[in-house]
Amino acid sequence: PYARALTRLVQEKKPNVVLLGATSFGRDLAPRVAARLETGLTADCLDLSLDKDGLLVQTKPSYGDNVMVDIVIPEHRPQMATVRPNVFPLPERSTRTGKVTTAPVDLQPEDLITVVKEIIAEKQEAARIEDADVIVCGGRGMGSKENFEQLYALADALGGVVGATRPPVDEGWIDGAFQIGQSGKMVAPKLLITCGVSGAIQFTVGMEKSKVVVAINKDANAPIFNFATYGIVGDVKEIIPVLLQEIKATAER
Repeated sequence: PYARALTRLVQEKKPNVVLLGATSFGRDLAPRVAARLETGLTADCLDLSLDKDGLLVQTKPSYGDNVMVDIVIPEHRPQMATVRPNVFPLPERSTRTGKVTTAPVDLQPEDLITVVKEIIAEKQEAARIEDADVIVCGGRGMGSKENFEQLYALADALGGVVGATRPPVDEGWIDGAFQIGQSGKMVAPKLLITCGVSGAIQFTVGMEKSKVVVAINKDANAPIFNFATYGIVGDVKEIIPVLLQEIKATAER
């Protein structure tokens, strides 16, 4: 029913561009609408811009997330894309106002083919990582689930949450709801501390909007240092206890 209603609205208003969030709902709705409108759709965009001809340039990872590609829809309209949450910073508050228009929707009983049987609320902890101001993120370099547990103490001391790259999720050290990156969540915290994270592009596209990045890695040539505001070269398992001592000492002053 949502797809049918939105399709009718787009056919009536004839917009040049239609954008939806790449949420679970938007990912379900956008391709259904695009198919009905017989137009193109670029999913999970990380950037948007206009070229000299006024075409919407839609940027997203491709080829196993190893390259970034620009996609345009030169002939069909509207130009449609879904955009990953948190890829754009919040703009300054504006005094501009818009006009809210109510669109009539005419649905028939046969349109309503889904029945809600039960609603199960998502765990609050899993939902928090996208909105957290402080994230402590662990990678393969943590070495084991026991070592990974150190991250929770650091996150608690800073009032933050723990995230992860894909390898810790695959190893079962942390739930997939806390994964950051192209196949996980897009985050933009005020402070991101990466621990044992190498900095592969599949991860960095999910955190590059972070305000301050502190990278801890024993490999001084790790790509993550290219994104770091501050870098610490050393064994993360030795550095975390030192950080905890400093945080505790600062709090007691």
